[in-house]
Amino acid sequence: MTFIDQFPLLEKYTYLDTASSGILSKKQVNWRAVHDQTFFEQGSLFRLTQAAFLLDVKVTVARFFNSKVENTFLLPNFSFGFNTLLEGLPAGQRFLLLQEDYPSVNYAIETRGHTCEYMPMGDELEGRIVDHIRVHKPTVFAFSLVQYINGIKLSLDFVKELKSLFPELLIIADGTQFCGTAAVDFEASGFDVLMGSGYKWMLAGYGNGFMMLKDGIASSLFSSARNRPAPKEPFMQSKSLLSVFFEPGHMDTLNFGTLKQSILYFEELGMDFITEKTNALSEKARAAFAEKGLISDFVANRKEHSTIFNLALSTEKYQQLIAADIICYPRGNGIRLAFHFFNSEDDLDKLLNVLSNQ
Repeated sequence: MTFIDQFPLLEKYTYLDTASSGILSKKQVNWRAVHDQTFFEQGSLFRLTQAAFLLDVKVTVARFFNSKVENTFLLPNFSFGFNTLLEGLPAGQRFLLLQEDYPSVNYAIETRGHTCEYMPMGDELEGRIVDHIRVHKPTVFAFSLVQYINGIKLSLDFVKELKSLFPELLIIADGTQFCGTAAVDFEASGFDVLMGSGYKWMLAGYGNGFMMLKDGIASSLFSSARNRPAPKEPFMQSKSLLSVFFEPGHMDTLNFGTLKQSILYFEELGMDFITEKTNALSEKARAAFAEKGLISDFVANRKEHSTIFNLALSTEKYQQLIAADIICYPRGNGIRLAFHFFNSEDDLDKLLNVLSNQ
């Protein structure tokens, strides 16, 4: 199956940079054109149905991730949602974090003065996380499900096991570098909170994100506000307490509508297909990179890896990749590459050929 008809950019470029930004499909561009033309023609009349429109987007997100609609929220981006969530947590939390995780995760927690302990990357990562929680008893484990620099992934099975071992532990995950690469059943998962931005693997453009909460944490957030009277303005009556915090102000139907269009396309393709495609390509790439000595033994020997790799390449080799119209980006100490469902084994072969050229 080829995807050039929906993503014409792929005809010119080998796009291996979804970890930086996803790409828009032709279907989305056409939908956005109709949306803006209608707004252009109708002005404020166009917004009369925006509440129903946004609820429909929320229902679509909840269906896609199997979460409860009342515990699903539309966000402008992950960082906004995460910072708001931190403000709503009960006081006195002790956080376990992953060393060198995305700044929007770690920095947001650190700057609020919370007690933080850090788990370094390395061999037996999952075992060391379990041992640390058992001994030090943090109240929250907050992390990116996939690490943005090297693609290290904590599997959904491990998260579920962690919740089974430590049911009182709050598990809060940033799924920005994961959601859209594999199916997620939120209600059956080990997450208390899963959230993310839509502009990467969800291929939904900028200005949209999502968050799902389990019942337990949903009922405990912003406890001090629960004793205060709710807003009395008629236009606020449909908002829940959590919606007031997570979905304040005017929300952009263009951006959230684009997220819905992306989900509809993913559902049309089938998440089983997307999961199998990304996993197969990732494993073939990992084996090839390991054979060339371009990834660490830690990454090469992991039971399961994501769709993101950081290769030990020189500046000269990076320039060769760019000259060959392979779009990728320097991150950390190497060059980061990422494979999505629209990539093919031909893309990988082209990459390996460039890497083999002296």
